[in-house]
Amino acid sequence: MGIFPFSLTIPDYLNQLSKKAVLMQYAKISGTGSYLPANRVSNDDLAKKVDTSDEWITTRTGIKFRHIADDSEKTSDLAAESACRALADADLQADDIDLIIVATATPDMQFPSTATIVQQKLGIANGCPAFDVQAVCAGFMYAMTTANAYIKSGMAKNALVIGAETFSRIVDWNDRTTCVLFGDGAGAVVLSASDEPGIIHGKLKADGNYLNLLNVPGQIANGQICGSPYISMDGPGVFKFAVKMLSKIADDVIEEAGYTTDQIDWLVPHQANKRIIDSTAKHLGLSMDKVILTVQDHGNTSAASIPLALDVGIKNGQIKRGQNLLLEGIGGGFAWGAVLVKY
Repeated sequence: MGIFPFSLTIPDYLNQLSKKAVLMQYAKISGTGSYLPANRVSNDDLAKKVDTSDEWITTRTGIKFRHIADDSEKTSDLAAESACRALADADLQADDIDLIIVATATPDMQFPSTATIVQQKLGIANGCPAFDVQAVCAGFMYAMTTANAYIKSGMAKNALVIGAETFSRIVDWNDRTTCVLFGDGAGAVVLSASDEPGIIHGKLKADGNYLNLLNVPGQIANGQICGSPYISMDGPGVFKFAVKMLSKIADDVIEEAGYTTDQIDWLVPHQANKRIIDSTAKHLGLSMDKVILTVQDHGNTSAASIPLALDVGIKNGQIKRGQNLLLEGIGGGFAWGAVLVKY
């Protein structure tokens, strides 16, 4: 049989080839942006409110500061500001966006989605799909992987992927074991269809058997909040599971992509705890000189932490075009994921 199927006309054959070419597109990072609320809270500030100290927090987490949203700032406000900066970085207009995905565990309201609110705030009137994903601290990995599938299938050309959180609103500020860990912020990435490599490989995992290790059990029912509205966490249990699963999924993604650890220029991990980051880097054989680290300045911003760290690494000149980045994160559920991307 020849290379040309004679059952098709030449125009039909060329059209099929064109469709296949679309399916083979890469999703490339064309712009990044981030936003942090103005209120910067130090460990010493927290020590005035709960029984803790800068030394206690820093030794156990690596965190020195976190940003807390003003009462008037909603998750969508943080998300929209980071999105504007990412659009400017990509040299795109808001209406060039044909997909919006917001990763958040702290939405503005029960519904509609924060993504549709961001769409309205950006003035995007083209009717593009907009929705939220909720995988807590792994949310940005889930959102980025979903946007990649849209672009590779030809269903989107310019996707706005945002991680945004106001975790300060679900923290018990009298609980020193959790209130010292979290902060607010947002990070955004524009993924654009490209013939050049961008996202190379991604993998997502989840295991609901561990849901009691990290959760916010409260829910709205009959006009009331039933159950605690605050974060509940088994710190040692989370640490043990996170180190094990982040190391494994990093290995899997690198191997399945046909790469080696030596080809990874930067690790951009979820910024939850410096000890978890140290352990993952050590497992991969990466020096900390190849790790983007922002946990000391941001605290754990959940779904916002990876895009925030990515934007910091790019804007300060550490991350350069053509370099290979390994992004990874894990969140309550548990849900976790990793993405290998050429920037």
